[in-house]
Amino acid sequence: MSMPVQNSSREAPTGQPQRAGGMLHGAEIEPVYFPEKSPKELLVVAGIFTACCLYFRLYYNYTTLNPVEGIIPQGAQRILNGEVLYRDFFSFYTPGSYYWMALLFRVFGDSILVPRAALIVYGGIFSVLTYLLARRVCSRATALLTVYLLTLTCLPFVFFPLHNWDSTLWALVALYFAVRFLDAPHWGFASAAGAFTSLTCLFEQSKGAGLALGLAMGFGAIVLAERAKKRSTEILRSPRDDNKWARGDPREGRSRSRLPHLWAFLLAFALPVLITVAYFAAQHGLPEMLADWLWPLQHSTAVRNAYGFMELPEKIGVGPWGYRLALIVLLSPWLIVLALPVLSVGPLGFWLLRLKRGEQSHVGRYYILVAATLVGLLVSTLASRPDFVHFLFQAPMFFVILAWGLDKSRFKSRLDRDTQSLVKYYIFLSFTALGVVLLGGPLRAHTVLETRRGKLRATGLDLALQELQARVRPGQKILVYPFQPLYYYLTSTSNPTRYEFLHLGMHTPEQFAEAMQELAADRTPLVLFQPSFSDIIGLSWPGTPTRVLAQRDPVMEYVLANYRACTARTALQSWQIVFLVRKDLSCTGPL
Repeated sequence: MSMPVQNSSREAPTGQPQRAGGMLHGAEIEPVYFPEKSPKELLVVAGIFTACCLYFRLYYNYTTLNPVEGIIPQGAQRILNGEVLYRDFFSFYTPGSYYWMALLFRVFGDSILVPRAALIVYGGIFSVLTYLLARRVCSRATALLTVYLLTLTCLPFVFFPLHNWDSTLWALVALYFAVRFLDAPHWGFASAAGAFTSLTCLFEQSKGAGLALGLAMGFGAIVLAERAKKRSTEILRSPRDDNKWARGDPREGRSRSRLPHLWAFLLAFALPVLITVAYFAAQHGLPEMLADWLWPLQHSTAVRNAYGFMELPEKIGVGPWGYRLALIVLLSPWLIVLALPVLSVGPLGFWLLRLKRGEQSHVGRYYILVAATLVGLLVSTLASRPDFVHFLFQAPMFFVILAWGLDKSRFKSRLDRDTQSLVKYYIFLSFTALGVVLLGGPLRAHTVLETRRGKLRATGLDLALQELQARVRPGQKILVYPFQPLYYYLTSTSNPTRYEFLHLGMHTPEQFAEAMQELAADRTPLVLFQPSFSDIIGLSWPGTPTRVLAQRDPVMEYVLANYRACTARTALQSWQIVFLVRKDLSCTGPL
């Protein structure tokens, strides 16, 4: 069996870059290519990063004032004010995003535009790493097409800072360094993969667990197969083969001990975790940290939805046939995004079967590692929040599967290639159409929202936000109930309780009672109440049990008993926000 060798940065006479190739039991296997070795590819990567960042710049200050955008920035602001996560305020997220955003605010200024600028960089990195992972077994045209599809639809759909985007960035970097370790086994690549896997866990525990599971499955399968091959070919081994592995030669060779690399991975993984544990122990918040990390395992069932759930227009099946056809085209990308995680099981099973038969190659190990990692992420998402948006957050990794399917080199017959070309044209059309629709938001956003944390653009005014900034001073405590933490951050105000929001079924009755007591002790002058939030629960989390919605709400009972309504304003999302003041205060006087 001829062994694959690393490619040169030069190009073959045909204009295609040289690749590593090989034979498998007399049959040619698909080649593997190392784009990092090609100066031309590095120029392509630089162009991708620049073009994607320029495109995402269109979304930089566009907003719909989605409430969840305020959770991490407001928590980061609490940290900058001297509070300690878990000890002083509650969160069931791991701490990475809070402290990462606090660092960004400290370095670049306390503005909502700072994490949005970071998102632009994230988007460029997503596209670059997706290209580099796909390019190893796909043509340049296919890899570029995949990046195009990803750029148009992934980040633009949810362009605001969340812990989900932070953790996806670290997970994608970890996968990239794991693949680089396959190319050239070196402790540096192993350490980088371990460190970024650890960061993924510290930014989102479920995604980090899925990533660790997937990497363990992939490398475990590869190592076990190599050990089996070693036992079956013990007599045929030569000192020259062992020397190649000892030098870390990336070419096909015999199995050798990976123990030093495993230790490098584990030590790099453990270091960020140990630093985090030591910090919270020193701040007397370690028990609270551990309890909050485990919180979603027991209290998230009320907000879990079915696989692929997403909110759709009520009259989606009504209208002329032309409208229905256009809607099918626009929804096709979302169906593809939901199909990719499941499709990752196929390549994993196919290459594991070939590996079991003793058919080993560098390209086979690549497919096994990447597919196993994606399956691990699929498992963790199924166990936590399998709705459409949470799969979309991981699209930069799952789009590698799409690249594999779009590459023409997978099909030999003319009929298969022609069919694939039609599918590719349809995918290009549907993703482009959806990208144009998503881009319509920022292009129509001509209204400037003046906030204390920077200027944003929207398609209309948020009268509730305007009224709030006119009535309260920076640093004042108010209660926005039940769920709009972005108002706190944009107006430089704060919540008198430990909870930026309270959600029925996710927070316990004891936590509602605790928030009520803190509200009463603070004698907070102003409450912004959203009466229609129960309707939003029915639309966004339709699986919420009726018994949960029927639970007693001590916070609401206290507000209705001690506050009176003064005025109502319309928010950007057409929500009605009622302003209530304490009964001993005037609606028009100072608060």
